[in-house]
Amino acid sequence: MKVIAKNKKARFDYHIVETYEAGIVLKGSEVKSVRLGKVSLSDAFAQVVNGEVFLFNMHISLYEKAQEGLDAKRDRKLLLHKSEIRKIDGKLKNKGLTLIPLEVCIKKNLIKIALAVAKGKKEYEKRGKMIEKEQRKEMKKYL
Repeated sequence: MKVIAKNKKARFDYHIVETYEAGIVLKGSEVKSVRLGKVSLSDAFAQVVNGEVFLFNMHISLYEKAQEGLDAKRDRKLLLHKSEIRKIDGKLKNKGLTLIPLEVCIKKNLIKIALAVAKGKKEYEKRGKMIEKEQRKEMKKYL
């Protein structure tokens, strides 16, 4: 499994409740751009719409040699089993949970997205984690 792009802020901003692996529907030139690593997950999120899961705001840069001009931030359909979609939809109805992408990877020549059902962290939790990290750095420095 080769990781193409990671959403670094996801684990900092959210508590991960459960993870899923989904396929993604892409057009020809988008596949080439993803394989070259021209993907950004920074503002991306997913939602269940009419029994299907869609990924919003994932930026895939245009492939230089592509003839058609695709929208870089268009909505993309994710491929999951019906039972997984029902589970995700049930969990998202709980207050405060959201569906976010963690990473884009290539597995057996297929492009996959790792999704997570997550709960947002409070501001003080983030601050506490940063202070803890700095203290660990200082301890290593002294030792």
